[in-house]
Amino acid sequence: MNTKVYDDEGPGPVAARLTGRPVSAVRALPGAFAEVTLDDGHALMVKRADTIEEARAEAAGLRWLADARTVRLPTVYGQHDRLLVTDMVPRGRPGRDAALDLGRSLAGLHSTGAPAFGSAPPGGPREAYIGRAPMRNAEGAAWPQWYAEHRVLPYLRSAVDAGMMALPEAGVIDRLCDRLPELAGPAEPPARLHGDLWNGNVLWGADGHAWLIDPAAHGGHRETDLAMLHLFGCPHLDEVLRGYERAAPLADGWTERIGLHQLFPLLVHAVLFGRGYAEQALSTAKAALER
Repeated sequence: MNTKVYDDEGPGPVAARLTGRPVSAVRALPGAFAEVTLDDGHALMVKRADTIEEARAEAAGLRWLADARTVRLPTVYGQHDRLLVTDMVPRGRPGRDAALDLGRSLAGLHSTGAPAFGSAPPGGPREAYIGRAPMRNAEGAAWPQWYAEHRVLPYLRSAVDAGMMALPEAGVIDRLCDRLPELAGPAEPPARLHGDLWNGNVLWGADGHAWLIDPAAHGGHRETDLAMLHLFGCPHLDEVLRGYERAAPLADGWTERIGLHQLFPLLVHAVLFGRGYAEQALSTAKAALER
């Protein structure tokens, strides 16, 4: 393994301080990551966030999700400045049994609940992140109004300001927000969400289980996590959903509401990655309004 000498604030020294064990090797990985090996052979992942608040939010989110004792998440050893130190998850291949278990585990996670829609994890910042986009954790009592005000409309405004969406197009999404109370389905209590549950944040482990990483954890609607899995695809998604429904059946018509829950991540992607996602958000809103 290639080793590299880092300064006192680098991955090796920080991992040693947070775990209380000597480090035998450090290997730089693509992106802002490093693999750190302890003297006993244990492998850690050290991630460098863009800001201290981003690292703090991720650490708090992982701990909050882990407190539910349902889904599998890498152990958090701590956060120092912009560095987050967790266990490394050895990679395996997706499997149907692992997907079925992931569905059951997600249902258990969601059922542990949250104080309110938009509540931040304990110890986590109000001004958090989803990926590299800011995400404000402001609380609300009713999901449709909260979702419109704190998830859809801020990114819609940003997409317009960035020139990714024209004002007449934004008006379509505004109209959808006005109709959310009638389109959102039966009221549900706040769920404990991963919050950024696309396929890249599901690791299929060498142990035969699915592990979750990189959350944007908050209190939200449980259909949002499932809609995110649909948005970018997930191996054996049918088994994930089967496991979920066996543990906690979803409300009638939930598949017709997938687009509503995808609107938020689509607008986030429009702001981060461009016009194509804005067009997808617009077509999703139009389809929902035609229901």
